[in-house]
Amino acid sequence: MAESESYIQELFADRIGGNRYGKDTAVYKFEKIRRARQAAVEAKPDVKLIDMGVGEPDGMADPGVVNALAEQASMPQNRGYSDNGPMEFKEAVAKHMAEVYGVENLDPGREINHAVGAKNALSFLPACFINPGDAVILTTPGYPVLGTHARWYGGEVYNLPLLEENHFLPDLKSLTPEQLDKAKILLINYPNNPTGAVATRAFFEEVVDVAKANNLIVMQDAAYAALVFEGEPLSFLSIPGAKDVGIEIHSMSKSFNMTGWRLAWVCGHPLVVQAFADLKDNFDSGQFKAIQLASCYALQHPDITRETAAKYSRRLEMLADTLREAGFQAQKPKASFFLYTRAPRGIVGGQRFETGEDFSQYLIREKLICAVPWDDAGPYIRFSATFEASSLEDEKEVVAEIGRRISDVEYEF
Repeated sequence: MAESESYIQELFADRIGGNRYGKDTAVYKFEKIRRARQAAVEAKPDVKLIDMGVGEPDGMADPGVVNALAEQASMPQNRGYSDNGPMEFKEAVAKHMAEVYGVENLDPGREINHAVGAKNALSFLPACFINPGDAVILTTPGYPVLGTHARWYGGEVYNLPLLEENHFLPDLKSLTPEQLDKAKILLINYPNNPTGAVATRAFFEEVVDVAKANNLIVMQDAAYAALVFEGEPLSFLSIPGAKDVGIEIHSMSKSFNMTGWRLAWVCGHPLVVQAFADLKDNFDSGQFKAIQLASCYALQHPDITRETAAKYSRRLEMLADTLREAGFQAQKPKASFFLYTRAPRGIVGGQRFETGEDFSQYLIREKLICAVPWDDAGPYIRFSATFEASSLEDEKEVVAEIGRRISDVEYEF
């Protein structure tokens, strides 16, 4: 140990780098974006940055929900720990799942439990099932937190690529017998972040069959479940046999503009839900009761989500049209608020882009447009329709400005 180093440097757990913790010079993707944004704004202070990188709703929670929070927060009986949550929220979830997704007969007491955000649920669940030598199956590109925690418990992660030619659905048949034998969890995420793809009933039916045949627990991350633009929202739990093999995780954040409120729920197989609830008891003391009770108002008003979905649908259609005019093969997604499209290989007669990250850095630096690169399954870039705009006219102007900034060069794909 270097003389100037504290003994604490030797005490970090291997899962976060051991005695190398803090010495890694690699820069995380989102930190690179943050730094590039700051530099671009400083270099061009007269040009407004258009932020399409943040995966966070741009709107406020519905006034009815805010008013309900104020009312519930003023009640003395709501001041204390909520632990695994009030029954009123669980009952509201059960009714919401039946009315919006057609999932009947969820038992509020045994098959539903709240989480302090979907991220917490995905973080906690591996502790219930993963021992050293076990494995989890994740789709990629995707949200990595469940895989991160599985590795921390000594597990392995198998990645299934989401490819355009397969409509961004994983090829479950590509899993080897050895992988299926070691795996305990199959995590899926539809509607999908970042691709915006939706699952079909046939795909969910295949997932149920594969899970039953291989003793897998299915965890369906449904954070964007209600933000669909065609037809009705589809729940994994609406598929016959789905509740026998897994759970679904829903979030108040994306559908109800309640990101900072930190509330989600886990529903489905009663034993998995109970294990999550027991583990959760050892991690937190529950979300503030007033937030859960105010959320009952939101769950009783799914029209809030339908209006939000209509806004994103409108924005994404305009954005896809604008990108296509500039040469991108962009298609409006069927759900979520993300548009995922292949990044160009370069500018005709000019700069080359080896990766989506190269193009992302160019967009921020030269055009003051912030988007997120995804290079896990090819060079792609994700635009979020959550840019700031308070009216339809503002939306049109933002998208028109995007078109003006990106159309002054010819891209090569």
